[in-house]
Amino acid sequence: MTMLNAVMDAMQDFGVSSTRYLQTNYQDAQGLFLWVSWAADLRNTFFIFFPLWFHLRSSVGIKLIWVAVIGDWLNLVFKWILFGERPYWWVHETPYYAHGARPHIEQYPMTCETGPGSPSGHAMGAAGVYYTLVTSILAITASKRKHGNRKSSNNSGRYLKAILWTLFWGVQVCVCLSRVFIAAHFPHQVLAGVLTGMIVAEAFDRTQWIYSASMKKYFYTTLFLTSFAVGFYLLLKAVGVDLLWTLEKAQKWCVRAEWVHLDSTPFASLLRNMGTLFGLGLGLHSPLYTETKRSGGALAKAGCVLASLLLLHLFDSFKPPTHTAALFYLLSFCKSATVPMATVSIIPYLVNGALGLHGKKAP
Repeated sequence: MTMLNAVMDAMQDFGVSSTRYLQTNYQDAQGLFLWVSWAADLRNTFFIFFPLWFHLRSSVGIKLIWVAVIGDWLNLVFKWILFGERPYWWVHETPYYAHGARPHIEQYPMTCETGPGSPSGHAMGAAGVYYTLVTSILAITASKRKHGNRKSSNNSGRYLKAILWTLFWGVQVCVCLSRVFIAAHFPHQVLAGVLTGMIVAEAFDRTQWIYSASMKKYFYTTLFLTSFAVGFYLLLKAVGVDLLWTLEKAQKWCVRAEWVHLDSTPFASLLRNMGTLFGLGLGLHSPLYTETKRSGGALAKAGCVLASLLLLHLFDSFKPPTHTAALFYLLSFCKSATVPMATVSIIPYLVNGALGLHGKKAP
């Protein structure tokens, strides 16, 4: 155990040095790093990528939700098992610097995450989502090339593949550097996040039942994932292990109390994801979806995309009150369930109604 602790201390000291190096030499890029951390948040998958892709190609939108939700659920379980520290509190508490000066690292509004640090949820989510997008686009273009000029199609296919994977790795590097820069994660945590995110996305790339899952399967999957996480928490708490040990550290070491947000706690993440998955099931099995999926063409799809992005952006401005944790968690679940349900059934029904397409088959 002593050897393991020494190795972890050395890795985490390297991480703190990496954060100090980035903050010292790339301070002018602070705005970019903060924007990247914001863009890599799974909220943007649910509010931007999902509505866009669902109306263009529903199978890609469905897969995005499953990858994002299951990936983030696994991230929560891994964090509870691995007990990963975060740089912004570890640097103050570790005895590693007992005989020397403790390094000073800056904090930012996105630094004070309240859950354990390993693996990085932002890196895992970004890797899973963008891996899904890249493989889906390549699969779509590959099927279209079968009907075109084979030689020119093969050349364009290779170029597209090179461009997409270059963009993918560029995004991952930016996300990893961003999370290290703001002192939310150590380098080994973001690398672990990228690897596990890609594994989750690859697993769902080979999974077909999600596209025809019944409402019962959505319900029982949501119930199982929620019960497993809560049961795991209660079991360990009963034997004296508090899985929310990081909340006290965040509140103690964050330089500004308002940077510690309730919506970054483990249970907020759990209920947000479970609400999203359950809402997707409700939307796909709604009579409104059954009505609208038989009608509408390019104009209807464009209208659905624009309406979804606009209305969901307005809806996202609603923030559940944080004065009562239980109420906050309940409203977070309901809000998250509303997003896919509205995207899949309510908004298309209203758009098709406005265009007078109800009851008409798509051309």
